[in-house]
Order: sequence, then structure tokens, then C-alpha cells
Amino acid sequence: MSLIANHADLLLVLACVFGFFMAWGIGANDVANAMGTSVGSGAVTIWQAVIIAGIFEFLGAWLAGGQVTQTISGGLIDPQIVAAQPDLLVIGMLSALFGAACFLVAMSSAGMPVSTGQSIIGGILGFALVAYGFSPINWGEIISIVISWIASPIIAGALAFLLFESIRRLVLDNPDPAAGARRYIPMYVFLAALVISLVTLIKGLSHIGLNLSLTASILIALGIGGAVALFAGIALRRIDLSPEARASDRFRNVERVFGYAQIFTAATMAFAHGSNDVANAVGPLAAILNTLNHPGQISGESEIAGWVLVLGGAGIVFGLATYGHRVIATIGKRITELTPTRGFSAELSAASTVVLATWFGIPVSTTQTLVGGVLGVGLARGMRALDLSVLGGVFAGWVLTLPGAALFSIVFYFVLHALL
Repeated sequence: MSLIANHADLLLVLACVFGFFMAWGIGANDVANAMGTSVGSGAVTIWQAVIIAGIFEFLGAWLAGGQVTQTISGGLIDPQIVAAQPDLLVIGMLSALFGAACFLVAMSSAGMPVSTGQSIIGGILGFALVAYGFSPINWGEIISIVISWIASPIIAGALAFLLFESIRRLVLDNPDPAAGARRYIPMYVFLAALVISLVTLIKGLSHIGLNLSLTASILIALGIGGAVALFAGIALRRIDLSPEARASDRFRNVERVFGYAQIFTAATMAFAHGSNDVANAVGPLAAILNTLNHPGQISGESEIAGWVLVLGGAGIVFGLATYGHRVIATIGKRITELTPTRGFSAELSAASTVVLATWFGIPVSTTQTLVGGVLGVGLARGMRALDLSVLGGVFAGWVLTLPGAALFSIVFYFVLHALL
């Protein structure tokens, strides 16, 4: 423990800097995924997306970011094995943070959306292999991640395809699209509010001590969905259904309404994302702080101080504002052409996949579900609507996430070990 005893202040500063850098990488890559469809469809501008996501990501991280987190990345490493060498754990977590962040920066520079959760797991995996060997690694966790590469986009893509097909048949192909919108959009808005509320209640509010039962969460979500649908029905009465409007605005009003609905889904998904994924940045940071304060008491969970959540939330917002436009362009424009109806379908399918996965305990990536949703709405228009070269690069980025982040982490582990 000589390292901790002699350099505790330096290690604390490095942990905060690396944690902020990781949060910056999350904002540049992962948050951009959530807002990409809204920008690509024209529902919001890039700077409107930055403002909306910035506000709700920060609120999600600050208000519901977690009092306790699985700081050893959800059980990836057995804490009993690493407890005897706290110095190595601190150096390793620093390496994992910095390595994962560097990998995210590299992927964001190329405009490639990857999973930030899998990036930090790859970083932890890299340092654990060189520091402890194979024994403390939970390989079942690694296998579940590989399965999610396949499951996430397939489930979300299928849901997006079906959802957009229903919108096309009930609304867009209606002899009078505006009348179809007035009749059916409240149902879609109800579904969106229901799903997003469930995402927030299940993945967010439990972290602040509001441990709602599944029944209570469903009832609250139904109430929120009903209220939002009622508001949408009232708002839709303002659509001009005169013969002149039908001729000149046959689809414009419909797309505009779905654009508003898309802003709602993006904002609430940003809140849920901030509450959940901020742990990718501050979880290892909390592990370092816990080890510095209690070197002999290493466990799988640690308390997260409020200022740590603020640090993570600020880093996420800063990353989106300064570098998020590259990944936004890939999600929103390069894979396939998006309109508000298509973007709404993609976002809602991604949120629905997260809810289903949480329900059945299946690990999925928000990034991969959203890409799957965009892929699904693109397939609804045929294979020619998809840019397969971009998709190939995206899939390659997913496969490279674990080994790429692990490689960065290993390099920085040896550097920090030599310096400290």
C-alpha cells in the first residue's frame, strides 16, 4: 500500500481527470447516438440537440445517477482476488478509464458509434489480464456481451421495421394523411410515453432510493402515457384539414407532428441515458476513491458522492457539445435517409428493446439498439436505402471495442506502473 500512502493526492487528481475524460468520450459517442436520429430527420438542429441532450443528460446523471454502483464493472472482476493488492487495482482502474476514453475518442473521430459500457469493460479486462491473469475474470460476462452484438440490433431492427410499417399503412398511406394522423398519432405517442417512462423508472429512479415495484412502475407509466396521449390529441386538433391544406400539406403536418414526438422521446431517453451510463465514467472513479479511503476493504460496490455525479454529467455534456457531431452524422444521415416518422420509429424501437432486455435480464447496448432501429426503418424501404459500407464499419467497430479498449488499457497500465 506504499503507493496509496505516498501518492494519495496525486492518484485522486488523476482519477478525477481520467473520469472526466471518460465522461467526455461518452458524451462524444454515446449521447450522440441518442440525438442522431432527431438531427438526421430534421426534427432539431445540431445545436438544439446539444442543448436538449445537455440538459437532460446532466439532470439524469445528477438526480438519478446512482448512490451505489457496481464499481468493478458489474462483477467482471472478483473483488476478493484483487483485495490483497489495492495499489494494482488503483493503477488498473486509472488505466481502464484512460484507455477506454482514448478508444472512444478514436472511434468518435471516425464517426463510429460504439458501446461505452463495453469500452470500459474492455479497459478493465485489459488491465486485469496483465495484472492478475485469467483467474479473476468473469468470462460469462464477456460471453453475454458477444451475444448482445447480435441480439441488440436484431430485436431493435425488427421492432423498428414493424413500427414504421404500421405508421406507413395507417397514416402515410391513408387517403387523407392528416386525418389518419389525428386518429392514430395519439396511440403512438401513448406507446412512446409508456416505453420511455418504463425506461426511466426501471433504469433511473431506483438509484435514488425510489424502489418502485414492477406493478407500480407499469401503473405510473400507463398514467403518464395516457396524459401525454390526451395532450397530443388536443394539440392535433390544430391541424388544418381544409381541402387546400390537404393538397399543399399532405405529409408535411404529419412529419412535423412526429418531429415533436421525436423530441420528446430523445429528451427522455437522454435523461435515462444520463442516469444509467454515467456509471461507465464514475464507476471506476468511485472504485478508486473507495480504495484510496479504505485500502483493505475492497468490494464490488461503492458509494458515489454527489460531486462525482456532477463531474460525470458535466463531462458528458462537454463531450457532446465539442465532438458529438461526428457520430450524429453517422447515425442520422450516413446509414440511411431519415424523416421524423422513421426517426421516431427507430428511437421508440430502441427504447422498447431496452425495456424488454431489462425485463428478461438480457444485456444490451443502447448504441447497438439504436443502430438496429435505424437499420430496421431503412430495410422498410429496401436494401438500396442502406449504405452497406457504413454499416460494415459500424459492425467492425463493435467487434473491435473489447480488444481495442483492452489494448489501450494495457499500454497505459505499463506506463503508469513504470511511472508510479
